[in-house]
Amino acid sequence: MSPENLPPDAAYAALQAHDARFDGRLYVGVTSTGIYCRPVCRVRLPRRENCRFFSTAAQAEAERFRPCMKCRPELAPRALPWTTMDASRTLAAQAAAWLDACDDAEASVEDLARHLGITSRHLRRIFQAEHGVAPLQYLQTRRLLLAKALLTDSTLPVQEVAFAAGFASLRRFNAAFVEHYRLQPTALRREGGGAAPLSKLRLSYRQPYDVAGVLAFLAPRAVAGVEAVAAGDVTRSLALVHAGVRHAGWLRVGFDKAGEVGVELSPALWPAVGSLLPLVRRWLDLDADPEAIAHALGEGGVPGQRLPGCLDRFELTVRAVLGQQVTVAAARTLAGRFVERFGEALPESEQAPEGCGRLFPAPERIAAATRDDIASLGIIGRRADSLVALAQAWPALAFARREGTPEAAAEELTAVPGIGPWTAGYMLMRGWSWPDAFPPGDVILRKALSGDGPPISPKAYLEAAERYRPFRSYAVLHLWRKS
Repeated sequence: MSPENLPPDAAYAALQAHDARFDGRLYVGVTSTGIYCRPVCRVRLPRRENCRFFSTAAQAEAERFRPCMKCRPELAPRALPWTTMDASRTLAAQAAAWLDACDDAEASVEDLARHLGITSRHLRRIFQAEHGVAPLQYLQTRRLLLAKALLTDSTLPVQEVAFAAGFASLRRFNAAFVEHYRLQPTALRREGGGAAPLSKLRLSYRQPYDVAGVLAFLAPRAVAGVEAVAAGDVTRSLALVHAGVRHAGWLRVGFDKAGEVGVELSPALWPAVGSLLPLVRRWLDLDADPEAIAHALGEGGVPGQRLPGCLDRFELTVRAVLGQQVTVAAARTLAGRFVERFGEALPESEQAPEGCGRLFPAPERIAAATRDDIASLGIIGRRADSLVALAQAWPALAFARREGTPEAAAEELTAVPGIGPWTAGYMLMRGWSWPDAFPPGDVILRKALSGDGPPISPKAYLEAAERYRPFRSYAVLHLWRKS
């Protein structure tokens, strides 16, 4: 039974057991204290008659409950929908994803409705039905919980916290914080005893998590100058736009505590943390449901398998093109040359860690390059043409179907010269973090699905993959790993 359909007694049993499977999918509001908690909270168990249960933090806050200072609901993994069978649920999920990534302090329901191509009235109706709150209440909760995390885990000035969390002004932020949490932002920082100097934010995930497998996947693909993978952590450079301003710096993620990832940022990236953290969650697949994935993969699956995504879709698409019909090592070499020629150096003030001092080339830089510029790096001319065409098409390609169906995204990608069905499928897996993609015609997958018999037909190949739905993307990594 799904967490949102749990009877109250079953939800209370999950709370009694501190059941981590329900973390991020179930919240308990305690009427005697006015506080809401995660099911993994270790405070004294409340009485059953004092408990109200919610499937999202936004629902709890809409009922005037305040977040617990001990279990910190802002750290909980999210619950992701894996189905696109119901059109209304799909739209509601796309709306939530848009709001999660929203960095416009003046964003409106009408803006979101236009993005989805529906009326604002229809949007409000389906969003309320799926998430239990209005869209702007959902957005307000997300921003307040991010601000709470920044006040607890950083020493950013309160005004910078307000802007990083997506508020248009300090006055609006203070008013919203006091209204919802009945506490001044500065009082929360004092209550927490202050924070360590701009060190780490924390992000939770559901255990188990195959840390070794994720790092083993990322390490041979780490591009010189951009990424460095070590025992237990990954460091890399990154540029992103937040609230219309470009920020460039470096970040380090460390698996230094079971159930949590520590995120360290360079000074230039802290103001963009509101846009960055959702990307980190997707990159490391922190919101996955390991129990459901293990069931889909069956015997032989690695406990806690994850699907590494990306922080920058343009970067991953370029790397996928560079990797066509060559080994992982050769693709990495080409990408390193690409970064050395076209990438921008981080400012010295960022004090970038060794091996992470350059940014991956921006679309604008590649769009202005010539075929000969790129081909001189040892990249065949046809792929050089493809990279230029990709960069020139990128703004529309990146966002027109950003949260649309995988079929629509694949159609846009394959319209670019040089991007075929396999590359599009790989992009859906890692660029769009789509859990149910299966690249057609993959030689290794075909061999794995054929077993000891002769190679199976393309039709049989796709039919054999059906048993892994709705987690075929995870099956791809599982089968690659076994081969």
